[in-house]
Amino acid sequence: MARNLKKKKRIPKTRKASKKGEGTSKTTQQDAKVWQPGVDRLEEGEELQCDTSAYDCLHAFHIGWPCLSFDIIHDSLGLVRTEFPHTVYCIAGTQADNAANNAIGVVKLSNISGKKRKLLPAGSDDEEDDSDNSSDEDDEDDDLGFESKKPTLQVRMVAHQGCINRIRSMQQQPSIAATWADNGYLQIWDLNTHLSSLATSDPRVSTALSAAIHQAPLQIFSGHKDEGYAIDWSPVTPARLLSGDCKGCIHLWEPTSGGKWTVDKSPFKGHTESVEDLQWSPTEANVFASCSVDRKIAIWDARIREQPALSIKAHDADVNVISWNRLASCMISSGSDDGSFSIWDLRSFKEDSLVAHFKYHKQPITSIEWSPHEASTLAVSSADNQLTIWDLSLERDEEEEAEFKAALEEKVNAPEDLPPQLLFVHQGQKDLKEVHWHGQIPGLLMSTSSDGFNVFKPTNIENVLPQQ
Repeated sequence: MARNLKKKKRIPKTRKASKKGEGTSKTTQQDAKVWQPGVDRLEEGEELQCDTSAYDCLHAFHIGWPCLSFDIIHDSLGLVRTEFPHTVYCIAGTQADNAANNAIGVVKLSNISGKKRKLLPAGSDDEEDDSDNSSDEDDEDDDLGFESKKPTLQVRMVAHQGCINRIRSMQQQPSIAATWADNGYLQIWDLNTHLSSLATSDPRVSTALSAAIHQAPLQIFSGHKDEGYAIDWSPVTPARLLSGDCKGCIHLWEPTSGGKWTVDKSPFKGHTESVEDLQWSPTEANVFASCSVDRKIAIWDARIREQPALSIKAHDADVNVISWNRLASCMISSGSDDGSFSIWDLRSFKEDSLVAHFKYHKQPITSIEWSPHEASTLAVSSADNQLTIWDLSLERDEEEEAEFKAALEEKVNAPEDLPPQLLFVHQGQKDLKEVHWHGQIPGLLMSTSSDGFNVFKPTNIENVLPQQ
């Protein structure tokens, strides 16, 4: 269960470093190779370089303290947005060195610029230079070759007692958020004032981090027997919530009049160890899934607390995370402490009936999420400092591989043994914890780690919906 950040310290401002090897790009390209964490080692004098041609956009920012969890806010700027510049709203929960220093960060990142690129390299250095895209909040992207406008970062901090293990926004009413804290309290918040303030702010002016604003939560629940990490809002029934703790208990929250919730005192019984993640069915109001340190995935009927409807041993180690596919509701993915992740078909949900099983990552899986725009695509983050994107519909095509290698002109020596379903590998962040797709901007992802946030769009993920 790779959950807590290894070190809780303020993230320093990134200082612009000198660019090494300028004027020797041709030599660098001839010697370049793809580096695999856990497989390759950096020799003395070697350094990693980001291939900016692999991104339509890549930006980094932070809000002072590292964040274990965040959620992208559903906004009113358009259901499908494909043209740069973009604006993104999110909420994040800090992991400060002192309980009293923690806060919910309500974030607006605007003027996110970028460019579209061709999937296959054109073989011309000039064309690659023309396709350089934008820079990030902290000058970090200038070192990567990005030259466009920097995004505008605006943040409002809301004081929160205790480190935030997980934070989630309600899809139907995005200003309502739930937080799981390490002090064992689960709280519901109304962040409408802060989101409204950011929505009317000047998108050209970044705001410095200011003192946290104190406000009371809508509700606090102290009935869990321990702290927890599992929490999920129902996509079918507005304001319905599930929460799970490290003692194996799951509680159901039902909305009542007056903006409050009743929490059932009797938990769902079925797991023998910590409940690590929860996911409501995207189509059934009374069905949800859970995963646990007991290595099991369970499917529940919310009306029956005594035992799950289905339960299987899913992995040989802790099951850290699960994701229910909202475009293909019979599919669930799961990520384990042993670095593997699996795909399950609920129509034949048995231990030996896997759709797929991947052992690419070398460390625990920390987050997994299906794309909201493509049913066969999912993102996975791991403690091996890799964020990978997979397309399960892909199969090995030797002819296409040969054409791609010819287009590369042998500039990069890529590994030969990568799974054909592996679409993209994002690196450069330390101690990755969570990844989310943007539900309204196809192909755009955000990730959090001990050194801050990345917002990026890989070049080889096409817009699957028509441009507006």
